[in-house]
Amino acid sequence: MNAPTPRPVLVIGEALVDEFPDGTRVAGGAPFNQARWLAALGVPVALVSRIGQGDFGAACVLTAARRCGLAEAGLQRDPQRATGRVVVALGEAGPSYTIEADSAWDHIDAVEARALAQQLEPAVVMFGSLAMRAPASREAIDAVLGASAALRFVDLNLRDTPDLQALAAQALKLADWVKVNDEELDRLLAWFVCDGPPPTEGAARREALAELAVRFGVQRWIVTCGARGWFTLDSEGRRDAAGAAPAVPQLVDTVGAGDAFSAVVVAGYASMWPLARSLDSAAQLAAAVCGVRGAVPDDSAFIDLWRGRLGLTGPSMRAASGHIG
Repeated sequence: MNAPTPRPVLVIGEALVDEFPDGTRVAGGAPFNQARWLAALGVPVALVSRIGQGDFGAACVLTAARRCGLAEAGLQRDPQRATGRVVVALGEAGPSYTIEADSAWDHIDAVEARALAQQLEPAVVMFGSLAMRAPASREAIDAVLGASAALRFVDLNLRDTPDLQALAAQALKLADWVKVNDEELDRLLAWFVCDGPPPTEGAARREALAELAVRFGVQRWIVTCGARGWFTLDSEGRRDAAGAAPAVPQLVDTVGAGDAFSAVVVAGYASMWPLARSLDSAAQLAAAVCGVRGAVPDDSAFIDLWRGRLGLTGPSMRAASGHIG
């Protein structure tokens, strides 16, 4: 029996260009990476974002989208502002990021975004918390969520921006499912529950998680822990599933592994998989991404291999078109 065709997904948030110390410039942004993975895996998906009109960054984003068969219908063009830039600095403590202010993705048009959501009728809306830093894009996210009864999925990206704690609270209040890493979870506990370093284990830890979950009304928390795997929390903050991280035979970099994880969880939901299958598959792909360069490899054979292993239907990366499926 053939697997059912996945239901549509709409992703809204930043599409930008990461600039590295050696001069390399690569299309990125967590929502853009997630949308590209969904498209490459054969899930009908639209990305709502905003890029410049004719600048290098716009060309970079469009080229990366086309390689994965990601539809361009939701990529708005801004005649006044440039495509977003993030300057990456590499240090002993890990990378740091300088995010350019007042970029095109800060000004997503709410009317256009809402119209696309109504047209697509998605099963899931994924939104990026970073895009909530600017009033126009916050309005666009609200418009999309208001136009759809879809599952609301946020992958928190706690980059240092003004009013970060308030923006995180807004994102949590809007979300049904939240994906965070373990460090971000502890940051949320310190902000909203503990007023300081959170407890690390035992009854105090369980009570703090329960208070966080109840405060924001989130249905499900998905927590990734790098090499230590993942776990999930239910709507009352109780751990109800966990899994190990698959081995990475040769670590290249971890760029985009979390985005791949989120994309597969959403692809599984859109395909009506059991949650356990979605999470196990997400961990497998995230581990594989750690063994290659970049968030979404250009290698069509790698993409096709993993689409087959995960059991997702839809056109191969080689045959993908730029149309919404």
